[in-house]
Amino acid sequence: MGGLEEIRNEAVDLENIPIEEVFEQLKCTRQGLTSDEGAQRVEIFGLNKLEEKKESKVLKFLGFMWNPLSWVMEMAAIMAIALANGGGKPPDWQDFVGIIVLLVINSTISFIEENNAGNAAAALMANLAPKTKVLRDGRWGEQEASILVPGDIVSIKLGDIVPADARLLEGDPLKIDQSGLTGESLPVTKNPGDEVFSGSTCKQGEIEAVVIATGVHTFFGKAAHLVDSTNQVGHFQQVLTAIGNFCIVSIAVGIVIEIIVMFPIQRRKYRAGIENLLVLLIGGIPIAMPTVLSVTMAIGSHKLSQQGAITKRMTAIEELAGMDVLCSDKTGTLTLNKLSVDKNLVEVFAKGVDKEHVLLLAARASRVENQDAIDACMVGMLADPKEARAGIREVHFLPFNPTDKRTALTYIDAEGNWHRASKGAPEQIITLCNCKEDVKRKVHSVIEKYAERGLRSLAVARQEVPEKSKDSPGGPWQFIGLLPLFDPPRHDSAETIRKALVLGVNVKMITDCFHHQRELRQRGEGSTMGYCTENTPWPSSTRAGLPHTVQRQEQLP
Repeated sequence: MGGLEEIRNEAVDLENIPIEEVFEQLKCTRQGLTSDEGAQRVEIFGLNKLEEKKESKVLKFLGFMWNPLSWVMEMAAIMAIALANGGGKPPDWQDFVGIIVLLVINSTISFIEENNAGNAAAALMANLAPKTKVLRDGRWGEQEASILVPGDIVSIKLGDIVPADARLLEGDPLKIDQSGLTGESLPVTKNPGDEVFSGSTCKQGEIEAVVIATGVHTFFGKAAHLVDSTNQVGHFQQVLTAIGNFCIVSIAVGIVIEIIVMFPIQRRKYRAGIENLLVLLIGGIPIAMPTVLSVTMAIGSHKLSQQGAITKRMTAIEELAGMDVLCSDKTGTLTLNKLSVDKNLVEVFAKGVDKEHVLLLAARASRVENQDAIDACMVGMLADPKEARAGIREVHFLPFNPTDKRTALTYIDAEGNWHRASKGAPEQIITLCNCKEDVKRKVHSVIEKYAERGLRSLAVARQEVPEKSKDSPGGPWQFIGLLPLFDPPRHDSAETIRKALVLGVNVKMITDCFHHQRELRQRGEGSTMGYCTENTPWPSSTRAGLPHTVQRQEQLP
């Protein structure tokens, strides 16, 4: 089992090696594991679930009484009940009870609100799959997802939550929604051999996969562990500690001076001196401050929870208040992710083709059912969505994937001729069509013109397929045209950005940077990773009341 120990310790990279090597490393086959092998591997890898840290509620409650401000209050309480019992007078019960009540109120409020602020690990674990279909002992059966171990063969189909990190086996590509993990607003295409993450959801397709990581070793598990292990002292707690330490030092100096003055010099009675020391102890600290701050944090935490925010610590609210840079995604965050095309701005690059035909080809290169936002936009631009497949017979549809960054349809027209239509990222379509330099310059010029108006670009191409086979390379691709995509901003985006700027928060939009990507590619540095910033105009409908330009920060692919 030495090899499995290395896998548990993540010494073997199962994400990027060929799928056959995955089986060799995991010491398994496509027929899955036996029940005995599964039990043995559970001993090595543990159960496929996130273990939540258990902590004593009593100790957690008492922990809210363990800070410098509370120490001073506790010293005052001890002095009131113990040291004040002298001179024939009873202990100072009134001060003792008052101090204890304040301590308990403050600790109770903090304890309840910290508990209710949101258990981040529990919120994340709610997204894990409870059951899954797994191949054990040569038979498919539904089992608890917690028994999965690396080497198991599982089935993933439409609607399933992926039960563990896995590599896909042979079959058609899947559409996976992993927005909860990566923030991508649209489902991504996963081809055979690709990795799928625990907690993501299958939106289309059905395929088998081999498990490569479970429990805390999954991408999901690592994220949950990071969230649940945030125990560092926040700025708010540091400020309270500093105030408490200052109070303790000040009070200690004052007590020493009072003791020297009252007893050896003034020769006061014991009880009178103790009462003066109590006044100094209680008056020297802001007793109500922790309670007031806890209540304020509790109200803020409650309001955040109503808006779906998960707060691990109440002091995180104060940390958030100190934010000076806000990084935001664009699609679906600042915008509605509801695309439209301005037909008047469509650019045609092929002779004998009009703008309506460019739109028709773009619609043909789109799905007519189970659409993403771009496909729905292309088909929706036709007078009748049925025109996308009218008079043709679909042979094969190539779905979008992050590598090709385009879609394509192979179809047969009414005369029996075979054609292909494709739409996608302009750079990819330019490469596909092997465009000449003058065409490239014109395309880039149009894209820049669109960008100045806050519009995205989509390129369209077509091809003849004389071999009449869906697998044939076909004739040369022809660049047909460019479409401007407008994604309208959310109604509250401008106001939100305006408020952030007024509050001194610098707003950054993180998105694709086409211009710098093109420059890097021209210099042979297309794979360079990094950030770039540029002043870019907002679309006119977003700009109302805002500066003419805002700084945009973009990550190069």
